[in-house]
Parts: sequence; structure tokens; C-alpha cells
Amino acid sequence: MKKFLKKIIWISLICFYFFQIKIVQAIVPYYYFPTIKNIRKQSLYIGKNAYQLLYFGQYEDSLNLAKLAVKINPKDEKLWLILAEAQIANKKYKNALNSLNEAKQINSNNSEVYFAQSNVYLKISQQAKAKSSLEKGIKIEPNNHKAIFQLGNIFLMEKNYLGAIKLFDKSIKIKPDFWQAINNQGLAYFERNNINLSIRLFESAIAIEENAEPLLGLATCINNHDTKLAIQLAKKALAKDPKYVNYDYRKEQLWGEKLQASTEILLKNELLKKDVILAKSKINESS
Repeated sequence: MKKFLKKIIWISLICFYFFQIKIVQAIVPYYYFPTIKNIRKQSLYIGKNAYQLLYFGQYEDSLNLAKLAVKINPKDEKLWLILAEAQIANKKYKNALNSLNEAKQINSNNSEVYFAQSNVYLKISQQAKAKSSLEKGIKIEPNNHKAIFQLGNIFLMEKNYLGAIKLFDKSIKIKPDFWQAINNQGLAYFERNNINLSIRLFESAIAIEENAEPLLGLATCINNHDTKLAIQLAKKALAKDPKYVNYDYRKEQLWGEKLQASTEILLKNELLKKDVILAKSKINESS
């Protein structure tokens, strides 16, 4: 009998305990406190949205979202990188450099920070700093063919043609179908008066991708000994990308003085007159 009474008392106490819990839960309101893990997830989600808006050309909206992502989680260098990209797109170069410095303080071994930094320095015409940043990034990521190519482009700007050629060659060894590096080797060799090698390089680039730049480069190279084919190639190049009719645009693409002078002679050919006029009109329409 005693054992039976003890069981009843224990059951009663347990029931009373759970009943009290339910009463307390009914009275006290429930609040959700997000964990650090959830906050980080949310900031990364916002950062990804900012990057997508950047891709679709919505630069101002991208910048606002990137700022929000960084405010939520200021300890993620990836978010600072996204913010820097949005700032670059909005031509806020000083702000972008500040954001990249923040990213560097969090993780100084992120090569993307140095590559982005180099991009900003090039935009504000600080070539030496751009070169230094690229070299630091390549030390961290030595097989980044795009970064090596960009360093080669800086050598091309400096008219260090042999140095540029070596870097383009290194980039091509990593990625054999990288036609841009093959094309830029053609640009460098032309300035060194090795026209035959330029021809072979432009032809190799065209075999990978029939782009306007190597087409016009090849047309210029062969103009003296095969004008008919040069005209055909130039027509095709201008139809593909009318911007190559413009001297300043070609200069932006790192065409050297010798290649520029020879291209100007080609474009003055009477057989290209209509194509040149049409290309210039297309540029004016798009501007």
C-alpha cells in the first residue's frame, strides 16, 4: 500500500511540474535570437545578391546591398571584396582601395585582394602600384593565368616587350587556348619588328577564336604583300567589332606605335572606305 501511495505522489508531482511549464510558456512571449552562424549565412546571401546585381549592371543597387552585407558581417574578406567590386563599378576608387585594405587585414593571403587592388591602381593610372599588387597576388597564386597575363600587359605598357612576351608565354603554358595572351604576343613581336612571328601568332589566336583584334592585327601584318586578303580580314574585323576603327580604342587594347601606324595606312585604303564610315557611324550610334 505504501509503495502504491508513493507512485501516486510521484506521478502527481511530475504532472504538476509539466503543467506549470505550460502555464509559464503561455505567459512569457517567445523571442528569436539569431545565432552567429545564421547572421553569417544571411550576410553571405545578401553579398551574393549584390554580386548578381553587379553582373546585371545594377551598380548602385549592388553597392547598397554590399554595404549592408559588410555591416552585418564585417569580418568576412569576401564581403569586403564584393563591396570593393561594387565601388569600382560606381567609380569610387578610393573607397574601393579602403575596402580592399579591410579585406587584407582580415586575410593577407587572399590573392583576389591583390588582383582587385591592381585593377583599381590601373584605373587611376598608378602603374607601379598595380604591378606590385599583381606580383604579390601571383606569389600567393602562381598558376593564375589571367593575373600573369595582366602583368604581361603592364610590361607591354612599359614597352618591355621581351618581359611581356615571357609572361604571355607562361600564361599560355598554363592555359594553351588562351587566345588573348597569344594575340598580345603578336602585338609585342610587331613592335620588335618580327612581323613573320606576329603573323603566326595572330593566325594561332584566330584559330582559337575569330576575334576582331587578331583579325585586324593579321590584316595589318600582311598588307604589304597580300593587300587583297588584308582588305578581306579588315572588313571582317570591323564588322565584328567596329570599335577597332578607332585609334584611341586600339591604344586602350595596348597596340604599340608601329602597329598603330601600319593599321592607319591599311584603314585609309579606298576599298575600306565604306567599312570605315559604317564602323564609325555604329560607334556614334552606341555612344
